[in-house]
Amino acid sequence: MKKLVSVFALAACLLSALSCGSPRDNVLKVYNWSDYIGEGIIEEFEEWYEEKTGEKITVVYQTFDINETMLSKIEKGHEDYDVVCPSDYIIERMLNNGLLIPLDFASIPDSLNYIANNKSPYIQNIFRDINPDIDANDYSVAYMWGTTGLIYNPKYVTAEEVSTWGVIANPKFKDQVLIKDAPRDVYAPVLIYLKQKELQEGSVTLQELMYDSSDASIAAVEAFLKSAKENVLGWEADFGKDQMTKERGVISLNWSGDAVWAIEEAASVGVPLEYVVPEEGSTVWFDGWVIPKYAKNVKAATWFIDFMCRPDIAIRNMDETGYVSANGAWEVVESQIDEELEPVDLTYFFGPSADSVRVDPVLYPDKAVIERCALEHDWGQDTDKLLAMWARVKGDNATSFTYVILIVAVLALALIAWLGSRSKRNRNRRRRK
Repeated sequence: MKKLVSVFALAACLLSALSCGSPRDNVLKVYNWSDYIGEGIIEEFEEWYEEKTGEKITVVYQTFDINETMLSKIEKGHEDYDVVCPSDYIIERMLNNGLLIPLDFASIPDSLNYIANNKSPYIQNIFRDINPDIDANDYSVAYMWGTTGLIYNPKYVTAEEVSTWGVIANPKFKDQVLIKDAPRDVYAPVLIYLKQKELQEGSVTLQELMYDSSDASIAAVEAFLKSAKENVLGWEADFGKDQMTKERGVISLNWSGDAVWAIEEAASVGVPLEYVVPEEGSTVWFDGWVIPKYAKNVKAATWFIDFMCRPDIAIRNMDETGYVSANGAWEVVESQIDEELEPVDLTYFFGPSADSVRVDPVLYPDKAVIERCALEHDWGQDTDKLLAMWARVKGDNATSFTYVILIVAVLALALIAWLGSRSKRNRNRRRRK
């Protein structure tokens, strides 16, 4: 329904533009993930923009489910989106390939520049790591962020067992592990687990591992994942958290944002779930706003990104999506304080005054957790090697019972096709008669 509304809105906007002779001055095309913005915020931006600039704007809002789908449209120049929200490694790829326009907030009054006023030092530093030669902060603004870890059911899995990524291959959990169908987010944690000796010796750093696409490392990760195949209940894009709430799985390799949703949902039905970043380390991820090369309304796109950084808007987006805002304003973290929780050191994100903040550590990990996490990177041309490995791992996950089912299904389809063909021939004969 949302997509249908977007299509009608786009058509209306284009007709209106043609009638007044201005193709895109009053239209802003936004391309974002599904269910990744608070209700009513688009309409509020339209009102706010007109109030502050004196210009009317109509937002054409469309959604995507896969980074590569969005990127393909922009790479080919088939879409003139004004602002999009890719993930970190796609921002890196777009930056490397010259697909982004630098952000220029000179047109926004200082009193309304929520980006400059609410940047987190952690976000700024890690965005500088995206590309050592180009500061990604000049081209993108972080929207949401989180970690990759394990959701688990403490009724069946101990805290000690999930303190290591090795739990994925623990034979105790046969057919009880759900793994994200996201090769990049699985490869990195497993590689960190397999390279513990090198990390402890200092022969390699965590950040260096995020660039490791060597054949040896790919083979090692592949071997580990295949050794765990008997444990895998499913490779899932989005149903893992739901399966955990129904106790159909006891461990799920997942993102912290999904963990928040799963823990809250499970609690409502009496199922205990927890989330942990294993001791070996893991990855952090980000989604951020950028203005693509083929954008037609750069001014409105700039103001939109700024509006999304306004603290009250950031809080609403955070509360309604379940993900954590990358906004560094104190009002944002203050909205999440719960005096019943244990204090967390958030100085890395909010500065020296945030050394003991009582918030959910799934939302905001303690500094000690973040220090053993790194940002994933784009593999460029080696991405095909990662995808090929992933296809082999998932393809090899079938059991003998699976093959029996497949053979029976193929034979049944062949029989149906033969009967259909025979019936068709008989009908043709009757016609000829």
